[in-house]
Amino acid sequence: MTTTRPQPAEVPGLPQGDVTSAPGATPTAPAAAAAKDVRITALRRFALAITVLNIAGYAILGFEPALICPIAALATAYAMDLGLEYLDARMRRRPPRFLGAGVRGLVDFLLPAHITALAVSMLLYSGGQVWPVVFGVVVALGGKTLLRVRMGRGDRHVMNPSNFGITVTLLCFTWVGIAPPYHFTENVTGLWDWLLPAIIITTGTLLNAKLTKRMPLIAAWVGGFAAQGLVRVALFDAPPASVLLPMTGLAFVLFTNYMITDPATTPVKPLNQVFFGAGAAALYGLLTSLHVAFGMFFALTIVCAVRGLYLFGCSQRGATA
Repeated sequence: MTTTRPQPAEVPGLPQGDVTSAPGATPTAPAAAAAKDVRITALRRFALAITVLNIAGYAILGFEPALICPIAALATAYAMDLGLEYLDARMRRRPPRFLGAGVRGLVDFLLPAHITALAVSMLLYSGGQVWPVVFGVVVALGGKTLLRVRMGRGDRHVMNPSNFGITVTLLCFTWVGIAPPYHFTENVTGLWDWLLPAIIITTGTLLNAKLTKRMPLIAAWVGGFAAQGLVRVALFDAPPASVLLPMTGLAFVLFTNYMITDPATTPVKPLNQVFFGAGAAALYGLLTSLHVAFGMFFALTIVCAVRGLYLFGCSQRGATA
């Protein structure tokens, strides 16, 4: 890792967006500047979208988790991210990445942690208890720090941080659940029943089409979700409405546009994106057929883990992931 200047802030998921450089690796200036610009642009838009959604959720929409949950999650994420970066910088004898670029650089550095904290606190429901949400944030950022694979000039985390933290929390504490999907639109009526999903679909599609380049993954995930539903209808005589209805909910829209498309933990090549999205959908269908709740989160965790093992095998063979 270079020691002459701090690395640019990472985007949760953009290609090359969360790579810790190996010693001596110096990308060309134009390429590095272009990649940094795209990463920061996507980071800011992700962060703005989830912040606005949380504010609107508690003020208008009817979010169910206690208001203290996002506050505690953000405080935990900021402290943990800064602390881990400081320790890593000391061990590698380099300046911390949150120093040297002023307040804007500090804010940009904290945006990935900001996004993870709000996602975990928004999606987990633990009654009035705060500590399961804090636990989920710690697991999310801890997994991002520890579960990494050598890729090209550096290393990258392989588990979707927010999804991993949510999955581990659900497995460790069976009394904790996912926030009810209706809380995204509980207090919305009339025209806003259509406008709110339309806004989220439009902004999410633009973000993924122009910045993350994950439209093949989205198409495979949505198509695969519909296909697994029809298979369950054919094999298990499930009512068609019950297996396809989740696709009409705002929770599915958010998961599709902002969770499964995390670029740092999904493939770059379009064909591999198709395999990733279709694989997650197929696993969801299998888990649901086995009466496993929260199948979307577990399916994404399994697919990320399988991909991580594959990338680890490639790195052990000296292949470029």
